[in-house]
Order: sequence, then C-alpha cells, then structure tokens
Amino acid sequence: MSSYGTPPAPPRHHRSLFLSDLHLGALGCRADLIRDFLERNTADRIYLVGDILDIWHPLTLHWGPVQDRIVALLRQRAAEGAELIYLVGNHDHALDGAEDCGHFPARLCREISHLAADGRRYLVLHGDVCDARVLRWHIWTRIGSRIDGLLRRFDGALRHLRGSLRPEDRSPIEWVIAKLNEVLYLGTKHERKLIAHARQKAHDGVICGHFHVAALHNRHGLVYANCGDWVDSFTAIAEDADGRLQMLGGRQVLRAAQPEAGVLAGEVA
Repeated sequence: MSSYGTPPAPPRHHRSLFLSDLHLGALGCRADLIRDFLERNTADRIYLVGDILDIWHPLTLHWGPVQDRIVALLRQRAAEGAELIYLVGNHDHALDGAEDCGHFPARLCREISHLAADGRRYLVLHGDVCDARVLRWHIWTRIGSRIDGLLRRFDGALRHLRGSLRPEDRSPIEWVIAKLNEVLYLGTKHERKLIAHARQKAHDGVICGHFHVAALHNRHGLVYANCGDWVDSFTAIAEDADGRLQMLGGRQVLRAAQPEAGVLAGEVA
C-alpha cells in the first residue's frame, strides 16, 4: 500500500521479457532499478541474456538485501509459472556447462531460438561470440572489470562529495565510460556480424546484450534487438501477445519519473 492507501498497480504482463547485463555483484550495477523493473513487469518467459551475475568482478562483491530481493523475485516468477532461460555471457562464463546457476531455477544455454507469437524466430544469445578474437580472451574481461571497478569507486567518492547529481543522471566519469563504449562499437560491425550469424541459422532476427548499447531496428535486413544493460541504459526488450518487440525503460523514463511507462525508443511490429 502507498502512503495514500492506494494499492500498487498490478505488474504489466508480457509474453516474453529479455534482460541482459544486470552485473549483479558489481559496483556499477543499479540493483534498485532492476528490482523496481521486476516488480512492475511479469512475463510467460523471461530470458536472462548473459552477464546476469558478475562472477569475475575482482574487487569487493557488492551484494545486499536489494540483490537478494532480485533473486527472490525471479524465483517467485518461476514459481508462478514463468519459464526462466539463462544465456551465459562473458562475465558469467564460469556457468557454461553447469547444470544450473545455483540462484534461481533457470535453463542454462549459450544460445537458443525464440519463437515469437507472430511466427518469427529470433536467435537469442549474449553476443560476445562476435567480439574480435583478442577481446574474447577472458583475461580482457578480468582487466576490464578491474578498470571499471576502480573508475566507479572514484566516481562514487565524487558523487558523495558533490551530492548534487540525481541517481538517474550520468556523472562525468559515467559519461566517459558510456562514450568510450560507444566508440568501441562504432560502425555497427558487431550488429552486422550477429545478423549474419542469425541469417546463417535461418532466423528472422537476433536478440542480444553484451555491448551495453540498447537498440531495436531492422536496418540490416533482419531484426536486431539489444537489451541494453543495467549499469548505464537501464533498458529491456519485451514481446507482447501479438509478437511485437518493444524497448522498455531507459534514462529518459527515469527523468520523467515514470518507471512503469512503456516504449523508450523503437518498436518492431
């Protein structure tokens, strides 16, 4: 119940939900926003599209009641009948080949075919398979985690000193991290590689994560959907009962103080 005695709105139900790059356990993870999103959204099938658990975070493990609540919510969704499918990424690569993830009842795999309500088939995978070979070496994941962790520790100290930034606003350091990531994947070569991978497997599109650049379009001839992340973009992909894909969430929604609102940028009918 709210402070005005009004019961909370029921969760918005989707046919399918796709979330990636939660990075639970990492310093940059916005676990509070993940919790809020899961409390406001349910689905018949929930795809966890890689880097859900940041197993390789090398500094301090950041885990507390909010992270426990996220795990409890996913367990609750499964108990209510939702199917949970966990696509292994590069930060949770240690789960590859395991029987279960140990946190919630989810089917583990590297990639899977999703049949949408309109008959289209989407290849679902984390996306690191299309990185350059040198970037796929796991030593780079460890080094990147260390650098990211140090930058975010420094950023947290600056936020504490300034005290003027709203949680949904990027700090200067977060802005630099986001822009460096955009430069790294400038030119959409990664998108074209994943589309080619999906086309080779006779799919109508691809749904992925990994790159921390949310997207939903069909500019390469097939549908390309990137879930975004819960470190910077705070987005997810949803499929409705008719098979349409939508992008949910985002910083724009947070600034408007409407976390339950619908489309951020893009819809594929």
